[in-house]
Amino acid sequence: MMKSLSILLVDDDEIERIKFKKVCKNSGFPYAVAEAVNGKQAFDYLKNQKNFFNIIILDLHMPKMNGLEFLRKLKNTIEFKNIPVIIMSNSEDSDELKKCYDFGISGYLTKPAQYSKYAKKVKVLLKYWKQNELICQ
Repeated sequence: MMKSLSILLVDDDEIERIKFKKVCKNSGFPYAVAEAVNGKQAFDYLKNQKNFFNIIILDLHMPKMNGLEFLRKLKNTIEFKNIPVIIMSNSEDSDELKKCYDFGISGYLTKPAQYSKYAKKVKVLLKYWKQNELICQ
């Protein structure tokens, strides 16, 4: 039996969250997706949650606490700093991308507008993290 991939999805756009969960459902992999609409809610969720997340999928442009602010706080918190973070954003700003890597992200994907291309990217992402032997719980 395959272990379930536990994902924290942080994105303020409800349509993006629905699309992501749809791709997960159709991926053939067992998964659990928890959602947060901004970095503050995500960090509060992490602090109060007893479950371990294998990966965090993070948008950059959100209200209250944006992706970069969340990432900085996450990577400076000992109990969360080793959770892999994948940025999934519409931003193609190279300075922003560099900052994300400086803060320790594990990957960066742009969101294609076309659903079939989006689904293909997310399935590749899920397959990689599902097969990654470094995922620990």
